[in-house]
Amino acid sequence: MNTTDPSEQNLIFPQGEKANPDYFTGNAWVKLLVNENEFNSVIGNVTFEAGARNNWHTHPGGQILIVTDGIGYYQEKDKPIQSIQRGDVIKIPADIKHWHGASRDSSLTHIAITAVTPKGSIDWLERVTDKEFNSYSVS
Repeated sequence: MNTTDPSEQNLIFPQGEKANPDYFTGNAWVKLLVNENEFNSVIGNVTFEAGARNNWHTHPGGQILIVTDGIGYYQEKDKPIQSIQRGDVIKIPADIKHWHGASRDSSLTHIAITAVTPKGSIDWLERVTDKEFNSYSVS
């Protein structure tokens, strides 16, 4: 069931802490499942309210997203926005500039698996503009 209110979802993991507003537009929550001192990775369950998204960013070691609920968007720089939904697995190569978040009308929950490298795990960049976010169209 896709809802626009994360509190109505059948959550696999607790909602977690409110995401840092410096790196997210709208309301999002992060529940850390594995920290960077374990298995050279950061694994988190991330929940976005409808319309929420993270900033553009890169990962020196790449990232995998496993969508567990809702409908959202994923975009790599200079490529069209892709719709993502429950059951999708997105494999993001190292150093690819991208963003992800909920669609306009649905919340989104995904598990983010991020490799930790000597360069770190994430490099946060500029915000995704409303124009960029709203450029999604069904093809």
